[in-house]
Order: sequence, then structure tokens, then C-alpha cells
Amino acid sequence: MPHTSHKKLIVGNWKMNPATSAEAKKLARKFKRAAVTLEHTEVVICPPLPFITICSSRKKVSHFHMGAQVASTQEESGPHTGEVGAHMLRDIGVEYVIVGHSEQRKRGDTDLLVAARLKAVLGQGMTPILCVGEATRDESGAYLEALKNQIKASCGDLLKSSAKSIIVAYEPIWAIGAAEAMKAEDVYETSLFIKKVFADLYGADMGLKVTVLYGGSVTFRNAPDIIAIGKVDGLLVGRESVNVPGFVELLKAVDLVG
Repeated sequence: MPHTSHKKLIVGNWKMNPATSAEAKKLARKFKRAAVTLEHTEVVICPPLPFITICSSRKKVSHFHMGAQVASTQEESGPHTGEVGAHMLRDIGVEYVIVGHSEQRKRGDTDLLVAARLKAVLGQGMTPILCVGEATRDESGAYLEALKNQIKASCGDLLKSSAKSIIVAYEPIWAIGAAEAMKAEDVYETSLFIKKVFADLYGADMGLKVTVLYGGSVTFRNAPDIIAIGKVDGLLVGRESVNVPGFVELLKAVDLVG
């Protein structure tokens, strides 16, 4: 399901939280209640795999969607112990899948593997959230070249018709878990650069249309400025996405941004 570009998108990456299915169900219920009150924002929650089904709704909930944290590179069922296919995720109601998160890359996901996961997710008609970001930021600007190469390699040989469904989540690794998020002005500059990379790869119209999110130490306090000044289309939220008061407040604050 492609993202509606005129609405902001907030993606909650729960990582390996919470500890029990009962807690997960409670979190999802509260976030659904918050989502239906929103006017300009869509919410995606990405629970751990065992909790996806219990967090889903039998009936559609306004502005609320299910996501997954990863999908296999394998496009068909078979002898792939421990793998979860994109077709399986789609079957249980998943609409969005995080691909290439820095934590997955740290554990061994190369750009080649990320490209394969991306293709598998797109092949099942779901929307991939492609995570990219530099480990360090240097004053000379060399990190921009590294970021460009990462985007190009992660997209692989995708055609424009497929690439138009990608959401890009810019998560500078050095800002993840940090005391403060990246400055909103710097977020804006980098998001423009990402759009330029997509324009170079797939044409000027793609550069204008690609959805760019920011992730890295996002809270309800800094979220409005990141959206308004950083001019991104939404946020990828980690630790705050399992903090009920903080995440609900974040959703309300973002929804008020013009």
C-alpha cells in the first residue's frame, strides 16, 4: 500500500519489545485509539513478529497500519529455516516492512542483501521502508558520497516503476540512541540530498515524490521541529514508540504541524 504523500507518516519500530503478548496487545490498543483521532497523520506500528497478529485488527482502524521489522530475501517458500517470507507477512495483514535497518546491517546485512529484501517486499505489494544513514559525519562532506552509494546499492537494479513505492528512512547511525536528535536544519539539507539521489537514479519527478522519514532519538519534544523545519514526510521512531504517553503525545504534536 503506497503512502498517501499529503499525510505525514509515523512509523513505530518496537524492536524486541515488549516482553509479553499481553503488553503488546495493550500497546496496540492504545495506539489505535490515538490513531483514529488524527487528521493529517498515518501511523504504522512494527511489533516483533510473534506479536503482529495479536496487534492487528479484524476491522480497519482509521490511520492505523501494521508493519514488520524485516522480511526474508527468499521470495518463495522452501527449505529456509528461521526465515519469514514477505508473502507470509502480507498474508497476516502487514502493509509496511522495514528494510536495511542499521541494527540489521550491523549484524551482517550487506547492501546486496538489503536489495534482495527490498525486491521481495515490493514483489508482494507491500511498502518497504528503506533505512539508510552514515555512521559518522565529517566536515568535508564525504559522508554524502557514502550515503549516495548506500542508496544506489540498496536499490540495486530496481526499475522506476518499483522504486516509486519505496519510502526512505534516513537514520544517521551516530544519532540513534543519542541524547539529542540531529538538528532539524541538518535533517532538511540531508533530505534534499536524498531526493537529489533519487532524481539522479529515477528522474526528476521521483526526486520530488519520494517519501523521506527521519529516525534517530525522536521524541514528542523534538518531533514537531523535525517535521516543520526538517521538512521530512514523517518519522521512524524507536524507543519512544513503546512509551505510551510519549508516543501518543508525539502523534498529537505531529498532527498539529501544518
